[in-house]
Amino acid sequence: MHLIAFLVISLSVLQFSSHQVWAEPVFPAPNRPVAQIISAEYSDEKTRDLHQEAERVMDLLGIEPGVRVADLGAGRGYYTVRLSARLGPGATIYATDVNADHIKELQARLKSKGIGGVKVVLSSPNDPTLPPAAIDVALLAHVYHEIENPYEFMYRLHRSLALGARVGIVDLDRSTESHGTPPKLLRCELGALGYREAAFQYLKPADGYLMVFVPPAELPSVESIRACNK
Repeated sequence: MHLIAFLVISLSVLQFSSHQVWAEPVFPAPNRPVAQIISAEYSDEKTRDLHQEAERVMDLLGIEPGVRVADLGAGRGYYTVRLSARLGPGATIYATDVNADHIKELQARLKSKGIGGVKVVLSSPNDPTLPPAAIDVALLAHVYHEIENPYEFMYRLHRSLALGARVGIVDLDRSTESHGTPPKLLRCELGALGYREAAFQYLKPADGYLMVFVPPAELPSVESIRACNK
């Protein structure tokens, strides 16, 4: 009887210890407001094209045929459509969004334009949900300030970035509650994960700026990540 009781207690301790060891890491929450998603598109596409926003961003990111690109937070696909035109047939393009309705709109748009080959992905607020080492350029255009868990999202993006990859973030130079991200804050938040700023360019006459980051060779431990001040 005593032996049975001992075995039961030992098994319980082992199960508890196992649970403790394999517990999911807890990422810090952003120490600033997260903007609500209010639309599937940032602005009027004709105006953006008039200011050559997409062309300039793609040029600055070195996007050319053969480069594998992820359009994260693609919405209705302003960049997805233009990436497809630039990269041509057989290109590797991922278009992700956390909103199922936006995904449906994007799929319908791609179908109506006869654009095939784009891998459309319903992602989560915590994870882009992309394959390992599948991306040469990750683009987040006017969406970073809406990411619910930016530290975890950008941490989990890392595994999908190939050797030599770069991350381009387009946003407005204003507070996150006003649907932008101050450059200083963006540098701090990505820097907390080990991402290194490689380039910065205001996009005038188009809105906002482009900041380019290089991912770290190795991520810091989750426990060491500290949220930046607003």
